[in-house]
Amino acid sequence: MRIISFNANGLRSAARKGFFDWFPAQDADLLCVQETKAQEHQLGGPEGLDRSFLPEGYRAFFRDAAKKGYSGVAIYSRREPDEIRTTLGWAPFDEEGRYIEARFGNLSVVSFYIPSGSSGELRQGFKFEVMDWLKPVLDGWLASGREYVLCGDWNIVRSALDIRNWKSNQKNSGCLPPERDWLNALCSDAAGDRCWVDTYRALHAEGQDYTWWSNRGAARAKDVGWRLDYQLATPGLAGTLRGCAIAREPRFSDHAPFTVDYAWELGR
Repeated sequence: MRIISFNANGLRSAARKGFFDWFPAQDADLLCVQETKAQEHQLGGPEGLDRSFLPEGYRAFFRDAAKKGYSGVAIYSRREPDEIRTTLGWAPFDEEGRYIEARFGNLSVVSFYIPSGSSGELRQGFKFEVMDWLKPVLDGWLASGREYVLCGDWNIVRSALDIRNWKSNQKNSGCLPPERDWLNALCSDAAGDRCWVDTYRALHAEGQDYTWWSNRGAARAKDVGWRLDYQLATPGLAGTLRGCAIAREPRFSDHAPFTVDYAWELGR
């Protein structure tokens, strides 16, 4: 099973840059998209999704934000899911289009878009609210007996390995100590089989790869980046990890697609 997670920073923009020419060649079973920045009806005509946004052999499912041109998540799948879920029960989060889940047998694949707090105190406050509210949801999933892969832009780095300019960003959203403590607690090695597996870190314990670069100051060319995009998996999937890759080029967004291969069959 191959899963790609990708923050498109506008699905129409990524398509114009060739994303849907690149994607079919990746042989992915699932694609989890964040920041579609489009209502589903804006991506097609009266008969459904335009073929320029739907590669042959895939089905697409969307959770749009109530606000047009904002946020939004999607899942593309080769196989028809048993069920699609798009709400977690808290309207301030759900209405921003930040969660969609596809279920296949005992496996759930989620596309998540955790809020950024970089625009100011109000949104940072909302981000902390989301973190507090989401923790018991994630704990419940861990205890459910289902296997989960949580894909998405979490807008938080875990350690100095995940950001080029560690010291200078300690007071910036995405690198704040309470944010890092929250994410690291979810993935704590000390929790053993009661924690989420950071798939990249499990495969590259000392890796220093990034998935997001600012559009300012040639950050991408200089590799002044942040690792904000994750696939967090339940412990039962840890032994199925076979490899991962970050596609820095071609450039479709300020984020790079993040691919993980699992020795797992959908519907198992």
